[in-house]
Amino acid sequence: MSGDHPAENSPPTLRGDGDANDPPASAHADPDFLSAVRDDLADWRQWLARAVVLGFAVAAGLAVVAFTWVSEQAMAGFSAVRAWSPWAPLVWTPLCTAGLVWLTRRFAPGAAGSGIPQVMAALSPKVDAARQGLFVSLKLSAAKLFLVSGGLLGGLAIGREGPSVQIAAGVMQHAQRWLPRRSPLNHDGLLVAGGAAGIAAAFNAPLAGVMFAIEELTRKIEQRSSGLIIAAIVLAGLIAVSAFGNASYFGRLRVDHLTWSHLLPGLLTAVGCGLAGGVFSRLLQRSLLGGTDRFSRWRARFPVRFAFACGLAIAVLGLVSHGATDGSGYDYTRGLVEGHLDLPVLYVTLRIVATWLAVWSGAPGGIFAPSLAIGAGIGSDIAQLTHTTEGAAVMIAIGMTAFLAAVTQAPVTSFIIVMEMVDGHSMVLSLMAAALLASLVSRWISVPIYHRLAQAQLGRLPAMPVTAPPTRDGQEGPITAASTSKP
Repeated sequence: MSGDHPAENSPPTLRGDGDANDPPASAHADPDFLSAVRDDLADWRQWLARAVVLGFAVAAGLAVVAFTWVSEQAMAGFSAVRAWSPWAPLVWTPLCTAGLVWLTRRFAPGAAGSGIPQVMAALSPKVDAARQGLFVSLKLSAAKLFLVSGGLLGGLAIGREGPSVQIAAGVMQHAQRWLPRRSPLNHDGLLVAGGAAGIAAAFNAPLAGVMFAIEELTRKIEQRSSGLIIAAIVLAGLIAVSAFGNASYFGRLRVDHLTWSHLLPGLLTAVGCGLAGGVFSRLLQRSLLGGTDRFSRWRARFPVRFAFACGLAIAVLGLVSHGATDGSGYDYTRGLVEGHLDLPVLYVTLRIVATWLAVWSGAPGGIFAPSLAIGAGIGSDIAQLTHTTEGAAVMIAIGMTAFLAAVTQAPVTSFIIVMEMVDGHSMVLSLMAAALLASLVSRWISVPIYHRLAQAQLGRLPAMPVTAPPTRDGQEGPITAASTSKP
């Protein structure tokens, strides 16, 4: 009668062999997975690390919000100076520029420039933990905030978006001292999260911050910390949204539909911005890195006097253009996006020169907002030259994307920034194509500016002292010429 009880005598079947009598696969939980989940939930250090990182992400977003407010007050202050007397900037701007360069060189040399190359340099494996403070720190973040705001108070053609990267990274990296040892984020992860959070909060564009982290700051994010990094970036962007509202950076760009009539003007805009952006990027690199020409020697020997001369030239440009070249160009760019195409004569040329002089002077400041203003001007000019004024908004958006991509050579970040800023989701493919084409054209002319400047900063680092073998008394010391010379 053994056949009456087949279940008792038959061998057990393997799980998942397709037998209809087996329970579903979902009923068999992986014991290793459950164990990992229990360990993660029980490890208070992991949760403490996450709370610290997200808390500092909030602090980084608040720092960028404060920077935005201070810079807006500074721009309003310069407008009051110009309203008081159109001739006042001829004295005010040179004095501000010279004073800012002196303060930067004297107290915070690491706060010079845009701030993005500094974060890239701090992420380099050539920089140890002891020297990362030369590029990113809380002190440099505070200095950057006031120095860039001072430049906007002086009417310099600079932006605050690039400096926001260094400011937020300085705040974020300070979380390192509060993290437990078994933290999912290391120092580099904090810098990446902070720098990208700066872009997200400055442009009110969290997605652009995530892409900036991947495209510019690092080519690879560790899988075990990628979720926490993205959460920190988005959280910093949400802080900006809470402070300024869920509004586009330059307003709402309305594009009903694209037609074949936009193709030729769009190609002209993308190629033109690619050529102009490549030349502009190469000019900035050549000016900042210096050479053997007379102006480079003068800048190296008398930096404050050189800054005064640059400030005077910028003030003259502002006087000639009736203030069109002052500041970051936000007002003119927003006006173009809203359909006001009445630009001053030679607006693009004068703004390129004003931005170049502001960067060359040595005063801290970024090039994101000026690049967007220049690209918008190029798009508007081409729209009027090709008699496509009804589609001028399309050309303006393409110009902003293409010129920023050409200067930074970060096409994905550029088109996402413009897409999120102008609320132009109907132009995703067009903006992407323009960014890729302009970046390709620019690469024939110039190398990526931020990577080149970061490498230059790494080349100027002082050499680390080499530790000598233990001496007879058991002490160690740096190897010097005196210690290795024979009597």
